[in-house]
Amino acid sequence: MVETPAFMPVGTQATVKTLLPQEVRETGARIILANTYHLMLRPGLETLVAAGGLHAFMGWDGPILTDCGGFQIFSLASNVRVRESGATFRSHIDGSAWEMTPEEAMRLQVGWGSDIAMALDHLVGLPADEATVREATERTHRWLDRCITAFAELGGRERGALFGICQGGMSAEMRRESARRVAEADVAGCAIGGLSVGEPKPVMAEMLEVVNPILPFDKPRYLMGVGSPEDLWMGVARGVDLFDCVLPTRLARNGALFTPEGRVNIKQRRFAGQHAPLDPSCDCVACTSFTAAYLHHLFRAREILGLRLASIHNLRFLAREAETIRTAIEENRFAAAQAEFEDRYRPVGDAREG
Repeated sequence: MVETPAFMPVGTQATVKTLLPQEVRETGARIILANTYHLMLRPGLETLVAAGGLHAFMGWDGPILTDCGGFQIFSLASNVRVRESGATFRSHIDGSAWEMTPEEAMRLQVGWGSDIAMALDHLVGLPADEATVREATERTHRWLDRCITAFAELGGRERGALFGICQGGMSAEMRRESARRVAEADVAGCAIGGLSVGEPKPVMAEMLEVVNPILPFDKPRYLMGVGSPEDLWMGVARGVDLFDCVLPTRLARNGALFTPEGRVNIKQRRFAGQHAPLDPSCDCVACTSFTAAYLHHLFRAREILGLRLASIHNLRFLAREAETIRTAIEENRFAAAQAEFEDRYRPVGDAREG
């Protein structure tokens, strides 16, 4: 069982970078995300089936959500050709050609045992003209129908769930249309895609407000690719249940750590003499067993342990924020708790990051 709201650490290639599965679980994470496109290329479906499925292969005994490959249509656009049948990728590894159709996306995800499979969607980069965004959004709806059929035929409903994805760019009208389409579909959850792709945060919040009253309240809502502390609070306030992003661990590997007052750069000289925990309120191993000065030293010395401890800390910070949010909701004081967070936390760009 996964209590929501919740943040899902990203294990794109069947691993959350630098961390053991047990370490990920100890941060408070109960569900993680892997990526269908990357797992298709390596190790491939045959290897994962022979290993007993994705869970056994990577040693994770909790739920796994697998993204569909739609984001790679956007992020690897120069190596992708999209047609109505599906998307043809040129592998970023060796240039080989791979076809991802809605049916293939379902075959892969059901085959290796995803707990939550994502329908294949078509995400286009911005800025884009209205006609391009509409074409991609309507194709996403047609692909969703094919995914629903294939998922059922493959027996996916017997052990997992299928989520549909709402697109529509930054058009309120198209967002409403897409949200209605996903809301009416035979899916177990509704994802909100195509956000956090470079648009200003107020625009992302506006798009969430557009779809909030349309998406079913009895199905989980998943905001794809969003994972900063301030965005968790913003998203939950607008009806979001699940989040994922590479941001916390990617930032950690570059020395950027979350604290109750905002994000800091542990490589700054000011931490060299801080012989106290980075965050005294945090119960992760980086803060209970080591000092900020030691973390600073590890990054300055380019020691791998620094990357591991920083990743554990950032994931634990987000898990604790999710716990705080859940408690505030249960106690009917979410608005007050959000105000307290915003009064204290300074997002990136504040002078304290340096």
